[in-house]
Amino acid sequence: MRSANPLRRSSPHRGSGLIRLTALLAATSVVLSAAACSKQGAGAASPATSGAAAAAAASIQGDITFNDANLAKLDQSIKDALAGKDLSQLNEAMVVNVAVDYWNAGKIGFNKGTGDLSVKGTFQAPANGRLDQQLSMLSALHSQNLTGLEVSAIDATAVKAPIDSYTSAGVPVLAIDSPLPPEDGAALYLGTPNYQAGQKAGEAMKAALGGKGQVVVLVGSLTASNAVERIQGFEDALKDSDVKVLQKISDGMDQSKALSNAENAFQTNPGVNGIYGVYSYDGPAAGQAVQSAGKSGKIKVVCDDSDPQTLGFIKQGVIQASILQQPYQQGYTGAYLLAALKVLGRDATMALVKPYLESDGTTLSSGVGVVTQANLADYQSMLAKLGISG
Repeated sequence: MRSANPLRRSSPHRGSGLIRLTALLAATSVVLSAAACSKQGAGAASPATSGAAAAAAASIQGDITFNDANLAKLDQSIKDALAGKDLSQLNEAMVVNVAVDYWNAGKIGFNKGTGDLSVKGTFQAPANGRLDQQLSMLSALHSQNLTGLEVSAIDATAVKAPIDSYTSAGVPVLAIDSPLPPEDGAALYLGTPNYQAGQKAGEAMKAALGGKGQVVVLVGSLTASNAVERIQGFEDALKDSDVKVLQKISDGMDQSKALSNAENAFQTNPGVNGIYGVYSYDGPAAGQAVQSAGKSGKIKVVCDDSDPQTLGFIKQGVIQASILQQPYQQGYTGAYLLAALKVLGRDATMALVKPYLESDGTTLSSGVGVVTQANLADYQSMLAKLGISG
């Protein structure tokens, strides 16, 4: 903002991996509780600026537990249910909405999931978020005997026909990252509850600004459902404050335009003292613009996702907080769900999933996290354990 071996009983190696992950989450939660009580261009922040930014970040509640513990339980339940089934013909694909750093974690998770299941998997991402490329990928993959597809759609309307062709052929489709309308035929949505993520961003911005200010929103698309839901959650969280959204500016998934949008936002309106960056590259764009203008700590930045540049700016105090998704689990658990949907069937799979669904009955949350200076080291340690650089 944003995948073949007949399965035996759960192997000791995989089982211990789930136990280790759960233990890691528990330990991380303890560390964070204690802490709560007490892309290029990232240069060094001055001590004064860093101190002021740290004070603002300290008022923002950090959390990186996500929904990993529940998803680990679900993964194990699926693996147990698939034990003894023939998975040798399974062929899964993960198609995301744009080729950016954010999705590297999703790719790693998907490859790990398909590897653990010993099924074939293909990951694809269109350059620059081009819809025509995504549609071409979906068409080409359909001719490759796929048995399951997880997709982050660039445009829900545009992908309806390709998804219909998959489901008509008996190929289950899982929506990730950005929900699809029920009529599009996806089995369920695995990803971030986007409205909730927007609310957390709004709460972080209120804390950073002390409840008063003028904010500009930077976003890759003003029509994508995940962006719409996030911005709505953000604005709703601000209603009980004197923080006002002046503009919502789309960059059309053009990273260079995101930078110029950020620069223009406060150059044309000196009253702007907050920027919310929705897409994964919008945070780094805002951070770079603010830092280059010598306004680090004066203009507060809250953004989404864990782009390496974003994490660098958080460390320096240029970005006060980032609202995190868990693309690794979207890839990993997504691979498990596609196998279950194809082999066990929709009803049996949904019975396994039901205990973990959100109240809407169709969303399987991959969780929402909040990273600040206070918990950045713990988050980076978690990424390293999953094999993700950050």
